[in-house]
Amino acid sequence: MRVTSDLWVSALTRRVFGEGGFAAVVRRGATEAGAIFIVTRSRFGTSTLLGPAPQSAYDSDRPDERQFGILIQEGDATEIETRLAKEARFDSDIWIVEIEPGETPLEELVTVAKPD
Repeated sequence: MRVTSDLWVSALTRRVFGEGGFAAVVRRGATEAGAIFIVTRSRFGTSTLLGPAPQSAYDSDRPDERQFGILIQEGDATEIETRLAKEARFDSDIWIVEIEPGETPLEELVTVAKPD
């Protein structure tokens, strides 16, 4: 059974803060099952956008684990905002979380699906 989006986002933000990073919920979506998008900002002014991984990325042994795919890597803020606005028009229940990981790398905070 997959945990609710609200609980998952809450756990992520607490973990990020607990490990010296920063996290902010920019947009709250549907409590139960809203899609979650994560924006990370680098010190160099670029951002990476992660979104729900395609269903084909899920392993049959662990189907309940949330996985993310990289939608935009090292893009600018305008590109990220445009993509998120498009996603919000398609599904008004999305979550948007911005994080700046502290001591723990992003790949240890969330599961990033590797492209085939």
